[in-house]
Amino acid sequence: MNRRRFIGYASILGGTAALQGCSVLTTTNKTKSLRNSPSRELNADVIIIGGGMGGVAAALASCRNGLKVVMTEETDWIGGQVSQQGVPPDEHQWIETHGAPQSYREYRNRVRDYYSRNYPLTEEARQKNNLNPGNGSVSRLCHEPRVTVSVLTDMLAPYMSNGKLLLLSEHKAKSAIVTGDNVKAVEVENLRTGDRVVLSGSSFVDATECGDLLPLTGTEYITGTESKNETRELHAPEVADPMNNQAFTVCFAMDYQPGVDNVQDPPAEYAFWKNYIPKMTPPWSGRLLDLSYSDPRTLQPKRLGFDPTGKNLDGVLNLWNYRRIIDRDNFPKGTYPGDITIVNWPQNDFFPGNLIDVPEKEFYDTIERGKQLSHSLFYWLQTEAPREDGGTGWRGLRLRGDVMGTHDGMAKYPYIREARRIKATFTVLEEHVGAENRKMVAGEEAGKRAADFHDSVGIGYYHIDLHPSSRGNNYIDFSSLPFEIPLGSLLPQRVNNLLPANKNIGTTHITNGCYRLHPVEWSIGEAVGCLIAFAGKKKVPFRAVREDKSLLADFQREIARQGIETKWPR
Repeated sequence: MNRRRFIGYASILGGTAALQGCSVLTTTNKTKSLRNSPSRELNADVIIIGGGMGGVAAALASCRNGLKVVMTEETDWIGGQVSQQGVPPDEHQWIETHGAPQSYREYRNRVRDYYSRNYPLTEEARQKNNLNPGNGSVSRLCHEPRVTVSVLTDMLAPYMSNGKLLLLSEHKAKSAIVTGDNVKAVEVENLRTGDRVVLSGSSFVDATECGDLLPLTGTEYITGTESKNETRELHAPEVADPMNNQAFTVCFAMDYQPGVDNVQDPPAEYAFWKNYIPKMTPPWSGRLLDLSYSDPRTLQPKRLGFDPTGKNLDGVLNLWNYRRIIDRDNFPKGTYPGDITIVNWPQNDFFPGNLIDVPEKEFYDTIERGKQLSHSLFYWLQTEAPREDGGTGWRGLRLRGDVMGTHDGMAKYPYIREARRIKATFTVLEEHVGAENRKMVAGEEAGKRAADFHDSVGIGYYHIDLHPSSRGNNYIDFSSLPFEIPLGSLLPQRVNNLLPANKNIGTTHITNGCYRLHPVEWSIGEAVGCLIAFAGKKKVPFRAVREDKSLLADFQREIARQGIETKWPR
């Protein structure tokens, strides 16, 4: 790997969220700033900041196409929302056969194969074509977070072995060097040692959960809600609000030990959360810690159920089964004393605070309050949740930190639903993908399909699902159409060599609601990795691939050859 001596530079920032101010180093101030605390330098073709689904997919595509990559990850687990955040994959109903890249389906197949090779399954489970380890109702592939880590590590292993990929875990971006409209380098900090590394390269990918590279590099971006006047979207508010972002969730894993009392002291904020009534428009159904919530579609009170024995409850969803990642019936008797489930429910969505573009202390304090909410929900389930037999609480519930890779049972990182979004060459609007808005714009017949993008580089589907927000909006949840991912939404308007690969693409607050899920993030990352390789071989800027019809056609043929679908079958 090419290494040239770098002078190194002083710390520009504090921590995770202090991403505004003088965080961009231009060549005019570089000499002045690069003086103290020398940093070593690593150089690669592609620098990927963030090892979530999009980052991993971008790394795989880049390496597969012959490029050298350095990828960083803030935690010690790659996989993002499906691993460090503890969220089983949210997917569409056609995922087993189409609607995602071939590499994403390979990942899913490897997860099932991992269980077949390493776990004692019942014969019935082993014979299933589409094994669902947890039989959770939210996904056809509810599984343990650490299995994703193992599978993704295996997929990356050949490239780490042959020197095409270097993975730096527990490293966070701190500052950047930018010359004109081009990023030259990003400095990252080892979160264990405090050592700094300067990563220089030709192309940079922001695969962080919050879009951290955008302010660091001076890339123009949008946050929060746009106004109806700006976007003409049916469900947009009248007034824009940059600080109005969806709730985040600190997920946790738990199991149940009948006859065992696992109750400990209540969390510090339990009294607050026990009595907390969300202030929402339209109004919430009552207290947050309750087995009712606002139905996302109707916003009317809706009853839920909870029983950790896994039984089906007549007429209501048993939350225990919703994101269950281990169903003991898939394994020989005695392998597991009970099921294991993930808690990512309406009751632990944290909306009284915002993580985007806030001071560092507020960022971390807000996450800690999110943890307090989740701990309080767990304590409430142990002690006060109503039971069908008339009793209260399930004292045998137990946090499973070993499942989440943490000491406190909580996920390593909060589940982030909304990030900074690039000001893109093309922005996906509700009229392109929202079922009702699409018909209003395109007419009844044309409105049965999402917009046909000439520059499509992938496809995906999920209903538009916006969780309650930091400014008091209740759910916004409505039907969308199977959609395409336009190349224009991946291209910043000005910066030449930075691409997004997470929830930071050119969507709006509204359309982010269907572009933010697991397979779509993977599709975005893979398209980005392929674009970097293709543009490099053609020796053209990224935007030229979209602007030149011949180049675009060549690129679409190339990604199709690599297993990326760009159109839904009619």
